[in-house]
Amino acid sequence: MQMPSAVTLSAAAPRADAAAEFEEFYAGQRERVFRALAVTLRDPTLAAEATDEAMARGYARWSQLRLHANPGGWLYRVGLNWATSWWRKVRRERPLPETLPPVDDGDPTALALLDTLPLAQRSVVVCRVLLQLSTAETAAALSLSEGTVKSRLSRALSHLRAALQEEEGMR
Repeated sequence: MQMPSAVTLSAAAPRADAAAEFEEFYAGQRERVFRALAVTLRDPTLAAEATDEAMARGYARWSQLRLHANPGGWLYRVGLNWATSWWRKVRRERPLPETLPPVDDGDPTALALLDTLPLAQRSVVVCRVLLQLSTAETAAALSLSEGTVKSRLSRALSHLRAALQEEEGMR
């Protein structure tokens, strides 16, 4: 078995100064990306794994990622794609659990209402509200057009408003 050359290894990892830059970026963004994925996926364990995977991929591509308009949004999308792919594989092997563990971040009522949204709408709400991304940044992070982002956000917010009014009416 042939060992990788120094050229191969240097291409896979950033230079020392870039590594320090990524470390600073990591410290500032990891928790934010994790929280966004935890709310979107509704599974903190899966969100932690997705965040770690996204961060590892971001580290390997730091020379290009650092030039990206929104590296945090890119990491969120990579983590979301990884988790979606993971769930597809798992579903073939075992059924989904009846209930997912609660995410202990935020208002339980709001989180329960977010659960009622389809993943596509929930991911847009998380980007726009929790990550505070602009419409353009959300579109870039989720590989959507800006019109699709606006449409999904509008539908999601309409659904959430109606659900909140219904809940208040029951009190």
